[in-house]
Amino acid sequence: MLESFFQAIAFVNDTFLGYVLIAALIISGVYFTIATKWVQFVRPREMLKLMLDQGNKNKDNISTFQAFAISTASRVGTGNIAGVALAITVGGPGAIFWMWLIAVFGAASAFAESTLAQVYKVKSGKQFRGGPAYYIRTALSNKPLSIAFAVSLIATFPFVFNSVQSNTIAQSLQTTFNLDPLLSGLILAALTALIIFGGLKRIARFSAVIVPVFALAYIAITLVMMLINITHLPHVLGLIFADAFSWQKLMAGTLGATVMTGARRGLFSNEAGMGSAPNAAATAQTSHPVKQGYVQAFSVFLDTLVICSCTAFIVLLADYTKFPGVEGIALTQAALTSELGPFGNYFISVSVLLFAFTSIIGNYYYGQANVEFLSRRRWVMLCFRMFVCLMILLGAIMQLKMVWGLADLCMTCMALINIYAILKLRKFVIAALIDYRRQKRRGKDPTFGPYNVRRIKHADAWVEEPEVSWPGSNQ
Repeated sequence: MLESFFQAIAFVNDTFLGYVLIAALIISGVYFTIATKWVQFVRPREMLKLMLDQGNKNKDNISTFQAFAISTASRVGTGNIAGVALAITVGGPGAIFWMWLIAVFGAASAFAESTLAQVYKVKSGKQFRGGPAYYIRTALSNKPLSIAFAVSLIATFPFVFNSVQSNTIAQSLQTTFNLDPLLSGLILAALTALIIFGGLKRIARFSAVIVPVFALAYIAITLVMMLINITHLPHVLGLIFADAFSWQKLMAGTLGATVMTGARRGLFSNEAGMGSAPNAAATAQTSHPVKQGYVQAFSVFLDTLVICSCTAFIVLLADYTKFPGVEGIALTQAALTSELGPFGNYFISVSVLLFAFTSIIGNYYYGQANVEFLSRRRWVMLCFRMFVCLMILLGAIMQLKMVWGLADLCMTCMALINIYAILKLRKFVIAALIDYRRQKRRGKDPTFGPYNVRRIKHADAWVEEPEVSWPGSNQ
């Protein structure tokens, strides 16, 4: 009975809600790309400079780079290794082109939601917190919808998704090192507890160290493989573009599957517009919300155009057709091993461990921000943290296929709520961007205050002086 219930949920999500979500994310991305005049491309050097900013005057707050690292930790997971390989086997090499295209437009949605998260963040002790639940409640004055978002995110990221990440790590360690899944689960739960019970600052420091290290290592190994196969690189690039617009696939009716596979891989990998990354974006101490919008747009490019592309080139350069019946992580592992020997096998196993564990930490923080939105009681947070660790332990030893349908449903609900919110609040995104660009033209380092952007109300975290007021405020 229970299994039938989960199967029904998965069917509804795969046949209807999943396509509605993809359509909504694409519409949102295209709209914000046009409305912001291609904001994700205008200042690439500035994006990189802002992302690397460590200029945090208050050591208790989170720097721009640390907020970027937290969001990237969640975005970059096992899906970047397994999901991309699966997209190629299901949709063909052309799926990679559509994955790239979706990331290009999705970056604009990431800019919008992260800018809003910064505008409507709140002060929590010496730190900031925020996200879609916060701007839905404050800017839209819709408390029930904000609660629905918070509950959906908590069910999805820190609980189910973390269980899946734990399961992936345990299975990989068992395959490569013959480590018992229960022992893997205990170690993962203990390491997670060590980090999350240390608070947001410890999470930020951990992410800021680990994320760059494993990202650079994965990029470096891909470059080595590309150099080894440099003569085959033009053929692989040609294959991606030719398959993306294949006349044979169009006539056979399978081109749609290629497009949808690439679109799904891009959207679900970088999470642009889905409402997860803004929870990290809100934590940063910055002088203007648009700065964090730029940083999160850059994070989308890093996730999809760089990390996902690394996996794509590894699989395609090794000629994935030589491994019939092999897919997912196993395909990436087989491809790298065929080119670099046993080292490739161990490298992918370690990469899976790092990718998945950093995702666990990033996913946890998304949950923490929304638990704090629902309740500030200490015992509630303590129970939440303990339950997260328990789910990580159970995830290592359980079969989780049935739960995936429920997780996808919750994720779809939270994403649709967030897309509705950012489109409703689009005028505030544009107003903040106009203010930022106006100050840049004057040669200033932009600073934000709701008293400067009169359309924006109730951005209380930005009001430093108690005597400052603006029309419609509660001051």
